[in-house]
Amino acid sequence: MTVTYVIEGSRITGPDSFWTVVGEAVNGPGGYFGRNLDSFEDCLSGGMGTPDDGDFVFEWRDHTLSARSLGHAETARYLERMAARAHESNRGRLREECAQAAAGLGPTLFDRLVEIVRDRSGPDTLRLL
Repeated sequence: MTVTYVIEGSRITGPDSFWTVVGEAVNGPGGYFGRNLDSFEDCLSGGMGTPDDGDFVFEWRDHTLSARSLGHAETARYLERMAARAHESNRGRLREECAQAAAGLGPTLFDRLVEIVRDRSGPDTLRLL
């Protein structure tokens, strides 16, 4: 039986609220399902927090609100924070991606999250509503 996890897009105001919303959708209040793009991908690939039943669908309601909240401006802020903590060999790339996002170019956090779900779980596991 397919389990449907509902992501309430109206509750997402940035990456931190996304991690909370998706964690609660999958694992209940206070649930974990990643706190960054790498851990989110890991959770969808069998890591800590992965749903026990591999037969699931994410239903992302009000996804257009989330897309705005996780747009280029938020992506630039996210990448800037990552660059500040990154190994020096990665800082240049992250700062370049940050500049692109600040200019309104390239993939957004929303785009990356959608891509991760579709790549790791399959294209039919995400319903954007």
